[in-house]
Amino acid sequence: MKNNGEFHIRKKRKKEHIDYFLKSNHNRSNLFEDIYIEHNALPELNLEDIDTKCLFLGKYAEYPIMIDAVTGGTEFSREINGDLSKLARKFSIPMAVGSQTIALENEGSRESFKIVRENMGEEGIVIANLNAHSSLDDVYCAIDMIDADAVQLHLNTAQELVMKEGDKEFKGILENIKNIVSSLSKPVIVKEVGFGISGNVLSRLYDAGVKYVDISGAGGTNFIEIENERNDEMDFSDIYSWGIPTALSLIQCRRFKDDVHIISSGGIRNSQDVVKSLILGAEMVGITGEILKHLLYSGYEGAYTYIHGIVYKLKMLMLLLGKENLSELKNTPYKIKGVLKDLI
Repeated sequence: MKNNGEFHIRKKRKKEHIDYFLKSNHNRSNLFEDIYIEHNALPELNLEDIDTKCLFLGKYAEYPIMIDAVTGGTEFSREINGDLSKLARKFSIPMAVGSQTIALENEGSRESFKIVRENMGEEGIVIANLNAHSSLDDVYCAIDMIDADAVQLHLNTAQELVMKEGDKEFKGILENIKNIVSSLSKPVIVKEVGFGISGNVLSRLYDAGVKYVDISGAGGTNFIEIENERNDEMDFSDIYSWGIPTALSLIQCRRFKDDVHIISSGGIRNSQDVVKSLILGAEMVGITGEILKHLLYSGYEGAYTYIHGIVYKLKMLMLLLGKENLSELKNTPYKIKGVLKDLI
């Protein structure tokens, strides 16, 4: 357990991240608008025929949508995670907690994470979260803390480099991931935090034993912008556009290996983003920012209404494509245009 000074710095930073997230205004495109899918005027299906259930991490989810890593460690975070986990249980979808490092440093912070498993129950799909630098012992502790079904190891190099108090040493991370993957009996998900995973990086992760990735591409929460607002020593606004757009990252990663499980995240805002992610090969689609905004601005009911709209329109779009289940949806033809086509 680390000293109280470091704990209070981390606690203050988590609160600032949410504050600056709500104030952030730099718009990056995830490039899903460059994916064209064709309307089917004769689907020969009823809405009740549409089946969105999926098997993920050994358990069934009602929809291929997850509440991706958000926050934890403060009383404010406990309220957020309490509401989010109730929503995850209501819709029978997975939820990943935010980084648990603060809870490893201070046991008083653990309740803000434990509430997720308490609310979701044994049948819920709950995912732990730590930095990919973390020790194997810390990973075990994070998993045990919330009886997690898997653990996310996040890669946040860009964020750390902009953060005044951030890490500046990144050698040995791949070997650490390899050690954790080989030592754990539960799945390890390697997750970016908003700048995308390339096909080349996935190849290196795959060789290290990684079979699950959360690509978290550019187009959503921008931690360069958020950390820049906290940094009064240097201006990083000229690199706000840095990162691999989510659609491009997904295409690169899906082309690699069939046995890699991909979570598409990074600026997922609406049902078309979800459907296109699944068509491009994602197994699960992670949403963070939009759910958090609806929760903070409109409360539990606002977040519920948002998710309800997403899942209804997911079924609606599947019907309009003539696809009865997720297996059929993944075989939907599509065309690539615009900037995304140029990048590919």
